Amino acid sequence: MNTAEPPTTLRVFRENSRRYPDRPQLIYFDTILTVRQVDELSDALAAALAAEGVGPGDRVAAFMQNMPHYVLTLLAVWKLGAILVPVNPMLRAAELEHHLNDCGAVVLVALDTLWRDVARDVVAATAVRRVITARGCGMQTRNDERVLADRTVEPATGVLEFETLLARYRGRAPRPHEPSPEDVAFLCYTSGTTGAPKGAMCSHRNVISVGRATCAVTAVGPHSTVLALAPLFHITGLMVQLVPALISCCPLVLSFRFHPGVMLDSIREHRPTFAVGPVTAYIGLLQNPGFTLSDFAAFDRVYSGGAPISPATARSFEERTGQQLLGAYGMTEATAATHLTPKGMRSPVDPTTGALAVGLPTPGTSVRIVDDDGNELPAGTAGEVVLSSPGVVSGYWNRPDATAATIRDGLLYSGDIGVVDEDGWLFLVDRKKDLINCSGFKVWPREVEDALYEHPAVLEAAVVGAPDRYRGETVKAFVSLKKPGSVDSAELAAFVRERLAAYKRPSEIQILGSLPKTSSGKILRRALRDSTTSLPTAALD
Repeated sequence: MNTAEPPTTLRVFRENSRRYPDRPQLIYFDTILTVRQVDELSDALAAALAAEGVGPGDRVAAFMQNMPHYVLTLLAVWKLGAILVPVNPMLRAAELEHHLNDCGAVVLVALDTLWRDVARDVVAATAVRRVITARGCGMQTRNDERVLADRTVEPATGVLEFETLLARYRGRAPRPHEPSPEDVAFLCYTSGTTGAPKGAMCSHRNVISVGRATCAVTAVGPHSTVLALAPLFHITGLMVQLVPALISCCPLVLSFRFHPGVMLDSIREHRPTFAVGPVTAYIGLLQNPGFTLSDFAAFDRVYSGGAPISPATARSFEERTGQQLLGAYGMTEATAATHLTPKGMRSPVDPTTGALAVGLPTPGTSVRIVDDDGNELPAGTAGEVVLSSPGVVSGYWNRPDATAATIRDGLLYSGDIGVVDEDGWLFLVDRKKDLINCSGFKVWPREVEDALYEHPAVLEAAVVGAPDRYRGETVKAFVSLKKPGSVDSAELAAFVRERLAAYKRPSEIQILGSLPKTSSGKILRRALRDSTTSLPTAALD
């Protein structure tokens, strides 16, 4: 291999294991695994997978929660030159079958309850030839009810058990294999908020480049402790949590799945210094009855990505936690972050759009703002965000047409509308496809949502375009409240009337118990558009 090539994340991890074997790498409730233990356990799993015929280029699907087994599976797959396929644990049978068939996975590593409840009915219709089941409590020294309370699963016939394989192959390792920088490290599927999920081919070069850039901007290093707030199946969880922890040789705190009370307990017990997650997750933490200001005292960086943060939400977060909520922006097709707010800097607010900046370009990233014809626009003008970055993937798995529509000459056409100011800060306006056209007037949902967030009773807000015979489209808003019954639709309508031009005001505001979201925390505007009459409303009494 060319010595000028960057090392892979796997090579950096192996070097860390040699130099710092006793440093904590994974923390899972009362279990701590050192770097050496993670290396040895992933060696054992890699040997087991090799015995099942897994080799370079094969796809191994991981259908689990945030647990040590996930990290061991990723490293074991890389040690064989194979490709990890992270799978959303919220998928149901038909969705899982689509993912497995789309990627052609030969092995499925699944949480035992997910195997029992979802996967066992579909694998026969896929290329999967071996299933390995993992227990959520399997790597703990006590049966912690925070993980799988009242849920036990009998060993399944015809499948292998994760813990049994580790014991059987302990002390063994596969034949050494060093992936090429251009080899695919994982197929990370898009969230499907704008269409059918597609597998982005993230190479080892993409992964190490973005991982190093993220560490440089966020100052994650050996002194840090990273909280796994985002799910590991998601590009943010992989690339802004796991990979930085692996290459920086610092602990990653895992808490199975997101539950506000359990997550707060992990924060209090392990005092992480770094977190990244959707704003909806932070709202969940702050709404938990046990939350106190001291819970965030150990953090020195708290980031939010996935959706723009309203200035009102950012102010409320800082008042409640003492921490600034730092902006972040990225895409699955860019192997996560292309923009981050550097440590020690405050995200500005754009005076024209009212948007809070999502960050400055990470090292190696450049941005163009273009119009519908692809012409570059001057600073301060809204247009589509086009990215050049070492994280831009080569394309989608077996989707040449979709690749050609999104990635052209190495440039990623994001589908996001944004503004870049003279200092290089990126401000997101909205998704290009979410633009609402009211009698020829353009309405960006985020601007209306920000106005709603200014009301102290509003917990979450989402705005969509609804068909209208007279105007073509009209603005419709959905909100959930911090306290049910604290405000009604008429009061909210009067509130935004003072803040928005007439054509931007919602013709209807519907109050829901909660807003539909992806498992990574993004509010699903598409689900709201498609279900405008069937969604359950919150009681207003």
